[in-house]
Amino acid sequence: MPMQKDWKRLVRARMTKTGESYTTARMRLLEKRPAAKPPAKTASTPPSVDFAALAGMSDASVALKTGRSWKQWSEELDRRGAAALPHRETAKLLRSEYELPSWWAQTVTVGYERIRGRREKGQKVDGSFAVNKSKVFPVPLADLWLGFVRCDRWLDGAKLRMSKATKHKSMHMRWTDGSPVEAVFLAKGASKSQLALTHSRIPSRAEAAKLREFWSERLVKLSDLLR
Repeated sequence: MPMQKDWKRLVRARMTKTGESYTTARMRLLEKRPAAKPPAKTASTPPSVDFAALAGMSDASVALKTGRSWKQWSEELDRRGAAALPHRETAKLLRSEYELPSWWAQTVTVGYERIRGRREKGQKVDGSFAVNKSKVFPVPLADLWLGFVRCDRWLDGAKLRMSKATKHKSMHMRWTDGSPVEAVFLAKGASKSQLALTHSRIPSRAEAAKLREFWSERLVKLSDLLR
């Protein structure tokens, strides 16, 4: 744990000095690190890399749907030179030569980029971050829709600007800084409904963390008002 904290301090120090993102600073420091000799493998030695944890999805799930574990995909994509390819080209390679459906091609590409340190968890292709929150409310869909529309009652003074809406299905909005917020509404029965909210194009991981906490608190407030 102390070594991990020291490493993070080095990365943040470089970020302050160069203005680079966390991912870029980390990659540059890794490039300067002297290659360490791998420890001798024994039956009791745990794997040095938790590929599934880095990718953000279990090995069982990805292997079931794609035929390879994260370690196998990482080795295969390294062999194909994907470490130097842009996101779109890697996904295209997976679709055309490995016949993965588009969703799984994107999922494997994102997981591979996280494993190789090219992308942080929650970070998008353009370098921005997104927050996803979902909550089930014990009210009919129409009541949830109406409660959400009356956002002045539960947003604690923050403002959302509507850009497009399909009644009882979805809303597309803009946050105070212009970043997009999308809400999707789903009926879960006669007296139960679900809200799935996505706030995209957040400029930093720190800001995403703040907004994740904010939206969690606001959805609890919305739930209280609907009771």
